[in-house]
Amino acid sequence: MKKIAVCNQKGGVGKTATAINLTAGLSLAEKNVLLIDIDPQANSTSGLGVDYKTLEKSIYDCLYEPDLVRETILKTKWPRISIVPSTTDLAGAEIELVDKDDREGKLKKVLSLIDFDYDFGIIDCPPSLGLLTVNALVACDSVIIPIQCEYYALEGLEKLLKTLKAVKNGLNSNLVIEGILLTMYDARLNLAKDVVEDIQAHFPEVVFKTVIPRSVRIAESPSYGNSVIHYSIVSSGAQAYLNLTRELLNHA
Repeated sequence: MKKIAVCNQKGGVGKTATAINLTAGLSLAEKNVLLIDIDPQANSTSGLGVDYKTLEKSIYDCLYEPDLVRETILKTKWPRISIVPSTTDLAGAEIELVDKDDREGKLKKVLSLIDFDYDFGIIDCPPSLGLLTVNALVACDSVIIPIQCEYYALEGLEKLLKTLKAVKNGLNSNLVIEGILLTMYDARLNLAKDVVEDIQAHFPEVVFKTVIPRSVRIAESPSYGNSVIHYSIVSSGAQAYLNLTRELLNHA
């Protein structure tokens, strides 16, 4: 299983939308995909139509008892898409895990038990650089960094890149950046165009060619428990995520 963390410490950059829609795109490419929701807000879980309030087990339980992972995984209504769901309980894990042995490697241990069951594991990280995000970075092979096309985009990126470097040097020497993904692009704004040019100039090797547009359909789809690809495949947002999927598969 190739494990990809979708990570940015800033909220509202399209992280969960990217995790859900990349999962959907890969499933349409006939890949078996596991979405791992390690965000206490559980937006990926509800975005795939799972009511996290009714769950008996979640990723929270697996961090303490890895053997629970197979019974925690839920199949979704779409073939080839499964999820390790999150609940709000996970918020406590940041504090509870601090004094545990191998606190940064808990998720890696969980995913090692199901490594041969799926082609891809997509990890939706919380909007912070805390212990849960570090667990995702230790467990994954690569990182996709969604960045909103706005003024402060580069500022947050530098901090994240420092964290990635520290994790790579100390905890996961195989960690690579899969790509920086520009999201919420509005072609009418000169600022958005400037941000795209700026980031492409700074990081020419790692920016995805695909740019995700600002899209009403992407924003609407989670309220129906759907990816935008399943909700409105002809929309510009769905087509962009399908292009991203192709680009990712060409990398692999």
